[in-house]
Amino acid sequence: MPLPPAVFLMGPTASGKTAVAIELVQHLPVEIISVDSALVYRDMNIGTAKPDAITLQSAPHHLLDIIAPTESYSAATFRHDTLRLMHDITQRGKIPLLVGGTMLYFHALQFGLSKLPEADTTVRAELDAQAAQIGWPAMHAKLARIDPLTAARLQPNDAQRVQRALEIFELTDTPMSSLIAQQESYQLPYRIIPIALIPSDRAVLHTRIATRFETMLQQGLLDELRQLQARYALHPNLPSMRSVGYRQAWQFLAGEISERELVEQGLAATRQLAKRQLTWLRGMAGNIEFDCLTQDLAQQVLARVREEIIKGRL
Repeated sequence: MPLPPAVFLMGPTASGKTAVAIELVQHLPVEIISVDSALVYRDMNIGTAKPDAITLQSAPHHLLDIIAPTESYSAATFRHDTLRLMHDITQRGKIPLLVGGTMLYFHALQFGLSKLPEADTTVRAELDAQAAQIGWPAMHAKLARIDPLTAARLQPNDAQRVQRALEIFELTDTPMSSLIAQQESYQLPYRIIPIALIPSDRAVLHTRIATRFETMLQQGLLDELRQLQARYALHPNLPSMRSVGYRQAWQFLAGEISERELVEQGLAATRQLAKRQLTWLRGMAGNIEFDCLTQDLAQQVLARVREEIIKGRL
């Protein structure tokens, strides 16, 4: 029996994934599963560019609004939840449509997870204390000496990931890159149709990112964060508050940066996010690429996905 199809719709932030997904929902028997590490949080709507209520009525998304901003959601949990959802969707005679830009989640789903140790609060506290003294760029330099492969794909100020890589080395005396390379081979029981939205002009994508961030501020990103702070027991080191946009908004409300710096740093962080997403996509073999800046992008993707679905049935 041929494997059931599953569509991966991937792309950097502001590449138009939601609009394409809606087009597919309107013309194909698909159900959307969100592949976004920020959209899982309840009440975080503006800063995550969460689809609005009207959009969700016509195109419901699985894995939206499933945890509080005080909680954590891992790649392992995503994989567990998504495999269950994909099975249920397939049993209903429909096709899973996975849409998002959290490339680690796509990777974990397709290739499985390496056997990495659980988080250790004592080790993390020690690493945080070191970082408070020398800064995260120096911690990144330390990581580069013991695990150059992992350090090469992380930004010096990416505290969360640098800390995790150092923690793994402290717990196992083995570089994280080596542990990942040792992971067992895994075959996702679906025929993947991998669609990648890639901008032909990076400058145009940056303009979209700027417009999007300015719109978030106009729509009330700062007020949304104030409401979140009043409702939940938040602190700036939570994964939810480390999300791009919320991190800079938190620093502004705390008086740590100016309004100009809020905009500048928010844009810079979003551009860096897009760069990382594109690096992931460029490193993936077999993607069907589309220029996300074309006017008829949704129609092009629809035609190709329909073609791939039919091809798989022959």
